[in-house]
Amino acid sequence: MSALAAVLFDMDGTLVDTEVLWWQATEEVAAGLGHALGGADAPEVVGRAVADTAAHLVRVSGGGDPHEVAEELTGRFFRRVAAGAPLRPGVDRLLAELAAEGVPFALVSASPRLVVDAVAGGALAHVPFAFTLSADDTPRTKPHPDPYRAAAERLGAAPGACVAVEDSPDGAASAEAAGCAVLVVPSLLEVAASPARSFAASLEHVDLAGLQGCLR
Repeated sequence: MSALAAVLFDMDGTLVDTEVLWWQATEEVAAGLGHALGGADAPEVVGRAVADTAAHLVRVSGGGDPHEVAEELTGRFFRRVAAGAPLRPGVDRLLAELAAEGVPFALVSASPRLVVDAVAGGALAHVPFAFTLSADDTPRTKPHPDPYRAAAERLGAAPGACVAVEDSPDGAASAEAAGCAVLVVPSLLEVAASPARSFAASLEHVDLAGLQGCLR
């Protein structure tokens, strides 16, 4: 088994309980475009970049400018996050264990820098991330492999020696395409199994040994 070089954490729905806030913001914007958001929209909303969700809303509603819709989505989501984003169960304990054992970890998000900084400076202000990476920091974001490849390179680690912790299909696909082992802790959407993916019901059940085991 390879040694664990680093852990790369998704943010929304993984470390902080913001997927519901993102859904609420998207629901409001969709309503303004005359579209009632429903379950069929979920794959284009949960875990997706703002631009992807905006393009979907314009497509299904038949109106609106994608750039303007993306700006409205970002603004509405940011205001909710700034008001408070609760941590997911088990987050503080796991991150404290990694810090105590000297295992580097970083934040790899598909959210815009504005939102990442709000969460990293708010609910996660006490967490010693090596760095945070947002959708604005790579040419393409999730589900493409760019974010996780960039994070591993920045840490000087081989992707195959890193474990990415994700909650969504797009996030898991991004990390797997980059060559990382993936620990899936689902939130709103079911994530399909694959040889590169391990699963946990909650971060409450995850520790350093369990993350190391994901590299098998």
